[in-house]
Amino acid sequence: MLIGVVSDTHGHVPSAMKAVRILEPLGVEQIIHCGDIGSARIPSVFSKWPTHYVLGNVDRDTKQLNDAIQSAGAVLHGRFGKLEIRGRRLSFIHGDDTHLLQAESTSGKWHLLCHGHTHVAQQTFVGSTLVLNPGALYRARQHTVAVVEFPQLEVQILTV
Repeated sequence: MLIGVVSDTHGHVPSAMKAVRILEPLGVEQIIHCGDIGSARIPSVFSKWPTHYVLGNVDRDTKQLNDAIQSAGAVLHGRFGKLEIRGRRLSFIHGDDTHLLQAESTSGKWHLLCHGHTHVAQQTFVGSTLVLNPGALYRARQHTVAVVEFPQLEVQILTV
């Protein structure tokens, strides 16, 4: 099972649409958006999939975002999301709260912890937790997304 992980769209619909064109032919089954959605126009772009969102530091109009996310058939998890997929526990946050990011990455509760905020794609293990930043779809030198294969947790970072 493939999951797409995106972050930091900052309301830029053309970049989000490029991500969709990359993810669609891969057979991705769900999307996780790690915050800084930036606009109520973004959720409809990812409406082809069950999509899970968390809020980032630029997501101030939470009512408008929540309404758009619900209209797109997606789920807003507030500032912290958690799921279980194919027996793997994952959480996702934006990453601007560095104390929360540190605490969750070292907690040992998660197989995978996804976050954004830095606009730089990277993956690393903290103990047994794979910490993944898919990079950013806007306001970044290079626009990237991540694809994670479950249950193996094999990651590909793709340039958009």
